[in-house]
Amino acid sequence: MDFEIVERKVVHDRWSRLTDAKVRLPNGVIEPRVIEDHGNATTVLLYNPDRRVALLIRQPRAPVLEVGAEMMLETVAGRRDGKSDVDTARAEALEEAGIAVRELEWVARLWSMPAVSTEQIDLFLAAYSDADRIGAGGGAEDENECIEIHEVPLRDLRRMVLSGELVDGKAFTLAQALMLRRPELFE
Repeated sequence: MDFEIVERKVVHDRWSRLTDAKVRLPNGVIEPRVIEDHGNATTVLLYNPDRRVALLIRQPRAPVLEVGAEMMLETVAGRRDGKSDVDTARAEALEEAGIAVRELEWVARLWSMPAVSTEQIDLFLAAYSDADRIGAGGGAEDENECIEIHEVPLRDLRRMVLSGELVDGKAFTLAQALMLRRPELFE
């Protein structure tokens, strides 16, 4: 038997689209499911190999507030909105962190939440120098992102990964990728 969506009804369509769906499972049973779609995204972990720091951001997130959790450190990220993954990474690095990215090192394309969302996110690493800081960062004023920029020593970033303190999945994955690809930076 096939696995297929047999019925769709859009119930919300603004920043993201929510669809109530009925799905026929391989065993023939039809089950209700919710599908969230807001497009694909890109994220980049910026790091300065000379000063051995990573640049992370902190910004208010309504779902985090909803469950009473603390604001977390995250990597620079954004929706692609019709742009390429590379163009999005560069634009978000400048907008959110004030960094002009020269080279990007692709890490992976991951499904962020395949049980609910259609989003796939491209993950990148990007080295920067002090000369690459050409803006203030903090996010686009018209988007009210209220972004705080934090440079975290790579030794501390490693400790945060190993202790479970770094809880943003994007940041956690990219910090591990950097630890594997550039272990000498963490000594």
